[in-house]
Formats: sequence, structure tokens, C-alpha cells
Amino acid sequence: MSALPTPPHIAPAAQRRPIRELPDELVSQIAAGEVVERPASVVRELVDNALDAGARQIVVRLLAGGVRLISVEDDGLGIASDELALALRRHATSKIASLAELETVGTMGFRGEALAAIHSISELTLHSRSSQAADGGGWSLDGRSGELRPVARGVGTTVEVRELFFATPARRKFLKTDATELAHCIEAVRRHALARPEVGFAIWHEGKLVEQWRPAASLDARLADTLGADFIERSVAVDSESRAANGSTIRVRGRAGIPDAARARGDQQFCYVNGRFVRDKVLMHAARSAYEDVLHGQRQPIYALYLEIDPARVDVNVHPTKIEVRFRESREVHQAVRHAIEDALAAPRAGQATGAVGDQGDAAVQPGQLGDDPGGLPNAAPPSWLGAGSTSFAPPRAWPQSPLQFAAERRQGWGDGDAMWPTRPAPLDSTSNPPMPDALAPRGPTDASLARFAPTPALPATPAGQPDWPLGRALAQLQGIYILAENAQGLVVVDMHAAHERIVYERLKKQLDGAAITSQPLLIPATFAATPQEVATAEACAEVLPTLGLEITPFSARTLAVRAVPGALADGDPIELARSVLAELAQHDASTVVQRAQNELLGTMACHGAVRANRRLTLEEMNALLRQMEETERSDQCNHGRPTWRQLSIRELDALFLRGR
Repeated sequence: MSALPTPPHIAPAAQRRPIRELPDELVSQIAAGEVVERPASVVRELVDNALDAGARQIVVRLLAGGVRLISVEDDGLGIASDELALALRRHATSKIASLAELETVGTMGFRGEALAAIHSISELTLHSRSSQAADGGGWSLDGRSGELRPVARGVGTTVEVRELFFATPARRKFLKTDATELAHCIEAVRRHALARPEVGFAIWHEGKLVEQWRPAASLDARLADTLGADFIERSVAVDSESRAANGSTIRVRGRAGIPDAARARGDQQFCYVNGRFVRDKVLMHAARSAYEDVLHGQRQPIYALYLEIDPARVDVNVHPTKIEVRFRESREVHQAVRHAIEDALAAPRAGQATGAVGDQGDAAVQPGQLGDDPGGLPNAAPPSWLGAGSTSFAPPRAWPQSPLQFAAERRQGWGDGDAMWPTRPAPLDSTSNPPMPDALAPRGPTDASLARFAPTPALPATPAGQPDWPLGRALAQLQGIYILAENAQGLVVVDMHAAHERIVYERLKKQLDGAAITSQPLLIPATFAATPQEVATAEACAEVLPTLGLEITPFSARTLAVRAVPGALADGDPIELARSVLAELAQHDASTVVQRAQNELLGTMACHGAVRANRRLTLEEMNALLRQMEETERSDQCNHGRPTWRQLSIRELDALFLRGR
């Protein structure tokens, strides 16, 4: 039986070949393959060098998407004439000189590889004039011939890269169209522009100005200029400081998009570490976990976050493209970023909606229209079309001290829930709200005790004498689902079940926030066959797991035993919980699995404890709900990330009826 022929793309059997040292030119071209992937890589490296030189204006000129020409001109410190040739040699740099400086890199570039790599695969020319008076003027260096000649130019440097990949034509075949490569180059400069608002940037392509960002007075101004004014309008400011283990400060600033601004793709997520754009799993996971409670489905949040950390606690020498970093303490960075975004998103946006009313015509709210009774609620009697009901409102019973009391108080009974409703509305048609079978009834408070709206104290009044209520005063209830309210801007529509669900949910979370996660030992440990990575993670995180309420110990060389789980999750699958926590700890050095599971449990309890649809509320109860929404964190979204209220301005209402046309 004859042997099958070897396919042409499979290497033949290994043959004895002598070991030889590669020539310098081939070594440089191999190294260039790691640094230069496409024209955008060249643009990024050259702009890095310009920023390190202290440039305040950077101009990028391109031809054919950067394949035929990349020219980066800056007004930085420049390069001395006797150092121009040295700048093109491998591992020649002015950024670092010792291992100690490598461990605390504060510049964008530091390896001394970029110019040498670019020079090996292109035709490179350097034009520079140093700020040193001894140089006298500008000088130009031809990268191929090594010829040095004087030129007339101001202080700064211009790097011209022509015919990229001419020395490696195989790499050139893998480039995309000119338009695609131009888009990548623009994105590379945009990332720099977002981090350096004090620097001006301009991009020219084929002799036409395609993008320009002038020096901005503030970070917000640069964000608006680069990402659009809509990004500022649909985001909140982030500015938080925390302490690292060594006593240094971790500062997180920038802007985080509101949940309504989330997108289908994560194309507006920018993270910077000490001014360097990075794609880091720890930072992205921390940002995503901060949105877990308020984001709907698989939507992607938008944000621009700037992390300032001690350079000694972050390693930027991880990847040739310098787009990845490694933190010495990933967990403290994860917590700092997550809490910074959570705190920024916590404030209800209803409280930020007050301000100039604008031109509203005859429909503007007049002083005194909302009333000024001491309880902060309208004192007008409910309209007759709302049905019979008392205008009095009794203070509710105190909430349980902890969520775990729900089951106990359910078993013991909370008494007659009718006390919550001094005069109950007429019963609804049973067909519109059929009773729930006992087998499916939620384990929570009785239905009569679900709507618990506490009366609010008197709110501060505006100079005109009317209370300043961001969500306004309730007008009516629509189809037993929505509350219609009037505020200074126009009409507010509130999903009463979603809003009350968030209020109950946040109360339950606050009751657990002050208490540590308690463990529930398992009578029989749950064992499972673990992968080597799971075993290593369990051993490395032996001190972290107890803080999550878990006890996971080695049972054998390839088996782990779960001996304790969080008390609130004792009824769940301990093995699945342990695997999820270990997987997240291995990837991000931080885990929110336990908290997510607890929040899901609290969310279920809040959903059962919230007022149901088709429940008729009095005006006092509607207004009390609105006041609580204005004071509750994250009340703009329900537990599942859906909005709880929407504002219709007078202008939008006028447009519906073609008024003013």
C-alpha cells in the first residue's frame, strides 16, 4: 500500500539543519511584524513619540490610507542632529536608562523599537530641529542612505514613512481598502485626542482635512468635540479616589453613559491608564459589573474612564502594541472602578431634571398650582372618575429589618393588610386580574401589604411658593399601569410597578450592605472534578473565598470540595456557584457572582413585593411613590434595566398636535 502524498502546505519531515544567527535585517523585519500590524500602528507609535516630546500641535498626513505616505509633524522638543541616526537603531531610546525606570514607566513609549521597526519595512525620513541653541537649525536624515543635510523648519520633528511594507510585500497583501485603513488611522488619533485635551490634532488625507480637534479647555469639552455633544448629555461625571494597599491613591475620573444611552456594540468604551489607551479585561469587567443592576439585556454601556495609579503598581511592558497592561493588585483596581461608576449612576436623574423651563407658552405651570400643604402632597380631592376612595393616608408599618424576615413574617402573618388601605377601591373584574394559584403564589408579604408608600416630609419650595418636584404631581392613573404626572417641563409617565419594584429592591440591598456575607456549612461537602486552573485558583484565592461566603478546599489532586456557601444561596447548586466564582476570579481576579446571585434573589422578592398592575391608587399614594422615586438610588431603571419613567416636554406635546405650525 503506497504512502499518501504530503499536501503542499504541510512542511516535510524535519531534517538536520545547522543553527545560525539571523541577519540583522531579518531580525528587524520579524520584530516589525509584532509592532506594526497596519498603517494605524505606525500612526499610533509616531503620535506616542510626539506626545512624549511635549508637542502641543500634531498634524498627521496620509496618502492611500497610510500605505503610500504617513507623515506625523509635531512642535515638540525635537532631536539633536547627532542623535538622528541613533534614533533609527534598535533599542535606542531616551525614555528609560535602567530597570528601575522600566518598572515605573511614565511615558507613552519606552522600548526604542518603533522607529527601528518602521524603518526596516518602509522608506523613512526624519526632519527635526532641536530646541537646543547649539544645533543652529533643522536637519534631515534619509533612512536608506544615511545622508544628513540641513533643512529649514521650526522646532519639532517630522517623521515621513513612505511605501509601508515595501520590504515585506506579503504583509501588504493583507491590508484592507484605503477607506478601511484610513478609518483605523483616524481611530488611533482619536484615542490620543481623548486623553490629551490640551493638545491639538489634525488629520489630512489626500490633501483634504478629514478630522481636526483643537486644544480644549477641559476634558468634557474634548469629549464633546470628539464623541459628540450627545455623549455629554447622556452621561454622568465620574470622579472618585480610593486607597491602594501601599497607601498610594487610585483615582478614577471621566464620564459614564446613562443606561438609556447603551448601544448594541461596545464601540464607545474607552479606558485609559495613566494616559495610555488600553483594552484590559479587569477594567472592562469592572465597568460592566457596575451596570448590572441598571442595564437591560445584552446592551453595551458607553464610557470614557481615566485611571490614575502609581506607575509602580502597573506593568505596561506586557504586549508589543502596549495596549494591554497588568496590575499588581487587580482586585483593588476592579473595586475602585466599579464603585466609582456605581456611585456616579446612583443619583436619580429625576432630581437633575430641574432647571430652566424654557418657552412653554400658555401650558407652563403657574405658581401655586401644585399646592403647598405641609405633607408635601396636593390637597385637592381626587377626581370622581378615579372611583370612591379616601383622601386620608395612614403611615405604613415599618419594613422588615432584613430580607430574610420576609419568609418568617409571611408564615406568622402581618395582620390585616386592609390597614394599608383605609378605604379600599372597588374590586376589579376578576377576569382582568385572575387570582394566582396557591402553588404559584410568591413567598412574600400578603397582597394587601404590598403597596407601602411612606408619606414624605415637606419639600423645599421654589421662590414662587410651589414645591420643587422633579417628577411633578400625580394627575391620574392610566389603565392601572401608568401614573400620569405634571411637572414644570410637561408630562411625566411612570410605570408604577417598575418604579416601586426598584424602590423595594434598593431598600432590601441597603439592609444587606452593612452585614457581612454569612456562610452556611454543608452537611455533606459537594465535590467535583476540577480543572488544573480551578485548583490553582482555589489555592491562590484561599483568603478571598471566605469573604464571598464560600469555603472551597482541595479534596484530592484533581478534586475540589465545597464545604460552605453563602447563607442566602443555600438552596442553590453549590458546584455551579463554585465553578462560576472560580472562573471569574481566574479571569478578572475579582468576582461578583455571589453578589449577582444575591441581587437576583432580592430582585425576585422586590418584584413580588411591588404594587401590581391594575391596582387602583389614590392621588396621595401616587404622589408618595413619585417622591420616593426622587430619593431612591437608580430609580430611573427597574431591576431588569427597563426605564421607570419618561418625560414628554411641552414642545414635544405641541408637535404631536401641530401647534405653532
